[in-house]
Amino acid sequence: MSQLKHIQAVVFDWAGTMIDHGSRAPAIVFVEIFKRQGIEISFAQAREPMGMAKREHIATVTQMPSVREQWLAKYGRECTEQDIDNMYEQFLPLQKETLRNHSQLIEGAAEAAETCRALGLKIGSSTGYTQELMIDVKVKGKEQGYEPDITLCAEDAPRGRPAPYLLFEAAKQLDVYPMKSIVKVDDTILGVEAGINAGCWAIGITQSGNMLGLSVEELQAMDPDELAAKTNEISAQYKQAGAHFCINSVKEIEDVLLKIDAAMEAGSWPHHYEF
Repeated sequence: MSQLKHIQAVVFDWAGTMIDHGSRAPAIVFVEIFKRQGIEISFAQAREPMGMAKREHIATVTQMPSVREQWLAKYGRECTEQDIDNMYEQFLPLQKETLRNHSQLIEGAAEAAETCRALGLKIGSSTGYTQELMIDVKVKGKEQGYEPDITLCAEDAPRGRPAPYLLFEAAKQLDVYPMKSIVKVDDTILGVEAGINAGCWAIGITQSGNMLGLSVEELQAMDPDELAAKTNEISAQYKQAGAHFCINSVKEIEDVLLKIDAAMEAGSWPHHYEF
């Protein structure tokens, strides 16, 4: 396999991109944390801010109209910063416990990373999880054959996605520039927007991650026409966010990397969307 000429690095998200098919662990925990406060949120509401740092994610959910109304009805006041801090404190141990059962590599993820290395790329990773939460996840990833060069967490930047700071930090730690020689791969709109904001190429994951939110079994059981329609809808959302390409899962990464490198060889930076 010949090495790429222009791309130097790829930065993968974790949940929904490389591990935890459907990005189930975070959604499960957000629903439970609000339930403990006597507030009911749907999985769709839990997923909507996905990609943010987790405390910011909780704060965003509290501002959703139906959640805000429930909070006012139950407590007679707005949700406060202390309330958010209390939920976040509960979130961390519950998320750590949940992650023990949701750290399985997505099919083809280890092979995708091996392909990237064979193409001469450095491999970075970023996540909205904290460093503490990622300790066990990184170990489990390594046991299954995936070990990126760096893992950047919520504490490693002043703001999480869609801000570009984690990608700037990745470029620094990987010693890679310019930013357009980096490809960001993510299963959230905010993750794709972070890639665009950083000046990277951005690839959105349509079927294995947060946007579809299905387990492997649920995905396999879905009617093919319904799956195609939902995939097209997700692709359209990524297009609106500025993604350059979409793939169903990371096991399709090689073809897109070759296309990106060829585009750079031709001196082009696409303003159109492909998938």
